[in-house]
Amino acid sequence: MVPMFRNRSEAGLRLAERLDELHLADPLILGLPRGGVPVARAVADHLRADLDFVLVRKLGHPRQPELAIGAIGEFGHIVVNDVIIKQTGVSESELAGVVERERSELARRVETYRSARPAMDIADRLVVLVDDGIATGATMRAAVEVVRSAPAAGVIVAVPVAPPSAIESFSDLVDEVVVVEVPQAMGSVGQFYADFSQTTDQEVVQALLGREGG
Repeated sequence: MVPMFRNRSEAGLRLAERLDELHLADPLILGLPRGGVPVARAVADHLRADLDFVLVRKLGHPRQPELAIGAIGEFGHIVVNDVIIKQTGVSESELAGVVERERSELARRVETYRSARPAMDIADRLVVLVDDGIATGATMRAAVEVVRSAPAAGVIVAVPVAPPSAIESFSDLVDEVVVVEVPQAMGSVGQFYADFSQTTDQEVVQALLGREGG
């Protein structure tokens, strides 16, 4: 399969061109670290918009870490997939252990990233949540809950790639879902990028410091 995007920056530019069609008034672009921040940087630069981030962490299955069973947000929001938890027999104590580990990593990243970019006020802003793609959607759902509680005036989910099922699952949760490529069959987000190397903490900080926005 030929990758649809060279890298996250190119994906962000193509996503920004789609967002251009909405003629958004003073949007706040929020990237999901780590991989969503370079995409969000490209979007914010193209739209000449404010850039910030919202921190969420995937909750991985205790015996299959790559399988998402939920996500936790920067301000304590937790979203869990009850169906997967029940089907795979995750106990309450196992779930609590996963949450505690991810909460510690979340706190570390908040300290690292907020040193570069103090939190912008989300209240009454039109927020565009940007990631490098959606597979299960657990992480993005946690991000939606975080910004809804601010409360944001409106929420748009914008990603370069997502399957039809993910788009449908967000249609009732947000005001708009913007996706560049919608493959019918999707394994992982990385398969659609020629370069999907892991984004480092330093790269996240550099992207956040790249431009002050509007």
